[in-house]
Amino acid sequence: MSNRNPVTLFTGQWADLPFEKVAELAAGWGYDGLEIAASGDHLDLARADEDEAYVSSRLEILDRYGLKCWAISNHLSGQAVCDDPIDFRHQAIVRDYVWGDGDAEGVRQRAAEDMKRAARVARKLGVDTVVGFTGSKIWPYVAMFPPVPAETIDAGYEDFATRWNPILDVFDAEGVRFAFEVHPSEIAYDYWTSVRMLQAIDKRAALGFNWDPSHMAWQGVDTVAFISDFQDRIYHVDCKDTRLRASSGRQGILGSHLPWGDPHRGWDFVSTGHGDIPWEDAFRALASIQYRGPISIEWEDAGMDRLHGAAQALNYVQSLLWELPTAPFDAAFSKQNPEPISGTSDIRWG
Repeated sequence: MSNRNPVTLFTGQWADLPFEKVAELAAGWGYDGLEIAASGDHLDLARADEDEAYVSSRLEILDRYGLKCWAISNHLSGQAVCDDPIDFRHQAIVRDYVWGDGDAEGVRQRAAEDMKRAARVARKLGVDTVVGFTGSKIWPYVAMFPPVPAETIDAGYEDFATRWNPILDVFDAEGVRFAFEVHPSEIAYDYWTSVRMLQAIDKRAALGFNWDPSHMAWQGVDTVAFISDFQDRIYHVDCKDTRLRASSGRQGILGSHLPWGDPHRGWDFVSTGHGDIPWEDAFRALASIQYRGPISIEWEDAGMDRLHGAAQALNYVQSLLWELPTAPFDAAFSKQNPEPISGTSDIRWG
């Protein structure tokens, strides 16, 4: 039996297409399944929470195309749980039932309820992982000027814990995990903020990470070391690539308010395999911590057609997911029969 990780397609960037069409495309390319986003007609969480027939319809479409689902995504509602301010940006991305009348605290509360709903719907779908964001009350202060007192930052992590612990209680009750995506604009965006986030919720196991290196790379975070540092918290993997451009002395890491694909940017998201993420090192690290979950391709590239990119990315990722050895390579030199070697040294955060 193959020990290869299944490869899935994240449907968030395909929400303009009907869910069945995305399933048809993914199956035709050879994907094993979908990471279903709660966007477009792909997955309406409010409907799924109340209508078993609707849940069955999602599963039937997957089955019709020979696909499986290991994780769903609710990034957009998650963003609104802690964000301050809540404004036109959130209205553009959340469901109408989350936005409501637009009152900021009301939006946060309804977004929190939608995250709880995601845990219940995941269980109904037979899925044990929800991928998403948290938002952040303190992200607007990342530049630390005008000066920001330490108690303001402390209050931001306290706000995160206050809002997310009740959500995680529902995740625990449903036997579902939240795979948080480390990302600028969230409560955790690099190594140290990830440590502090986990400490804020007393390191409860309901929350781990969706390892997506694309957002770490342009900040200078060691994407592969993150895997070993948080090896007991890697709950899901998204493959999105980042291309770093040689500095001309003009551009910085913050993007200069330039659109995706602008050649003057210091970095850009590109299709998996076309950037600077060390994918082979990453997959070897994931194998060493015995991650057996899905490898989900999140396709974003302003300079490539997605129909070409999604198919090519699948082939690239599959080429690096070779079968693992069943014994040490030097076992043939020995008269003894050593046990297979697995795992890594116990060096990690905390």
